[in-house]
Amino acid sequence: MKNRSIMGALFIFVLAGCAGAGHRTIIQEVRGQDHRMQEKVMIVETIDQLFINTDLRDWQKVQGLFAPKVLFDMTSVAGGAPATLTPQQIVDSWDKGLKPLKALHHQAGNYVVAVNGNEADAFCYAIASHYLPTKSGRNTRTFVGSYDFRLVKTDGVWWISAFKYNLKFIEGNPDLEKDR
Repeated sequence: MKNRSIMGALFIFVLAGCAGAGHRTIIQEVRGQDHRMQEKVMIVETIDQLFINTDLRDWQKVQGLFAPKVLFDMTSVAGGAPATLTPQQIVDSWDKGLKPLKALHHQAGNYVVAVNGNEADAFCYAIASHYLPTKSGRNTRTFVGSYDFRLVKTDGVWWISAFKYNLKFIEGNPDLEKDR
């Protein structure tokens, strides 16, 4: 009887230890998922800030979202080849190209983000609308497409290191600036 009691207590002790170990594993898994989710939220926020600050033409904030060198690809709209640019080169180009417009609006969604340590790939759909009053009354142009981003994390901050726009179609006045 005494051996049964000892064996029973030992069995309960072993089960409790296994449950505790399982509990720690579950907690570690939940913490890991929580961390990955936080990283994804930070990445989406970085991309959203790119679109919002572009619409506001806050070029200093836009510039501050890019890594020191960015693989930049707008070939689906402009032709040519992808290029490695500085944030200053990107915002200078956008400032010049968007300056004539009265208003712009970017809307993004359907984010897919894959994080691998301090690097991440992100995809999203996006629509960009441009508005400029014209003689013809055809005052808008809308770009419909998607983006592929690569981001790198340094010092706890996610930076855009690659930017690719994939145009699906343009709707509205393609010659908006020429039609003034």
